[in-house]
Amino acid sequence: MLAGAAFIISQRYGAPAMLMGLLLGLAFHFLSDSERFVEGLAWASGPCLRFGVALLGLRLSMGEVLVLGWGGVLWVAAAVVATLLFGVLWARILRCDASLGILTGGAVAICGASAAMAIGAVLPDSEHRQRHTLFTVIGVTSLSTVAMIFYPIVGDYLGFSEADVGYFIGATIHDVAQVVGAGYSVSAETGDLATFVKLIRVAMLVPIVIVIGIVFRLVAESSPGKSVAAPVVPLFLVGFIALFALNNLGVLPSWPTRVVADSATLLLLLAVTALGVRTSLREVVSIGWRPVALLGGETLFLAVLVASFILFGRA
Repeated sequence: MLAGAAFIISQRYGAPAMLMGLLLGLAFHFLSDSERFVEGLAWASGPCLRFGVALLGLRLSMGEVLVLGWGGVLWVAAAVVATLLFGVLWARILRCDASLGILTGGAVAICGASAAMAIGAVLPDSEHRQRHTLFTVIGVTSLSTVAMIFYPIVGDYLGFSEADVGYFIGATIHDVAQVVGAGYSVSAETGDLATFVKLIRVAMLVPIVIVIGIVFRLVAESSPGKSVAAPVVPLFLVGFIALFALNNLGVLPSWPTRVVADSATLLLLLAVTALGVRTSLREVVSIGWRPVALLGGETLFLAVLVASFILFGRA
């Protein structure tokens, strides 16, 4: 019911559905104290989340990824990796947990709330993981909304063409919905290009999450006293790859595929709402200023990096 209410609010007022689900979930945190809801909340924020991430594979087309040419594709991929590495370094400078740097860096670099949920699912279990994941989802969703308003203005101020603005929006804004909103607020051409560039970043989700799983597995194996980390290749990522391959081979019927692909957003909304119910707002607020500076610094780094490439690298 909470996720459905968040969806209706999003459709009616244009607010980000993920953010609305989180806020409604946080407001109903008292439900997590009832044994009647514990099992359902665990399912919605666990298996439901992983299944939703797997279905994202149906939303990515190889033709769309290659529309910019290999040069543009490789540079966007390099920006994703650079932002993730910067997140780790910036977290160390701010004296934050390395896992938080990876979580926020991946969310900023790839696809916002969806990436945060996927990366959080493969991080080792800890008392801070749920709180860090929720903070990251709230942060990237909020920053995406702000960027949706101001990034087209920034592009105009820097003298970007419509194509350059589309590239800038698609390569920097965190969530897909805000990329679409910002791009098409400029022009149809800008919106199309911004969406294509964003999909390239979404395609980086699988290899990035697999590498993160491998790294934490190796760390756990080298520390006998620690708990076992996530599997090297989680099943939901295998599903993502399989659905991506089947979708691009053309063996799946078109309209049922679109319906199932759209359900991925609803499943992720359900998972984020359940995560909000399970988390105390007091715990989120107590996270401190360093994670806020971490997320803001990563966002600024990615925006400056992409703007510099447009201004100087493509001249």
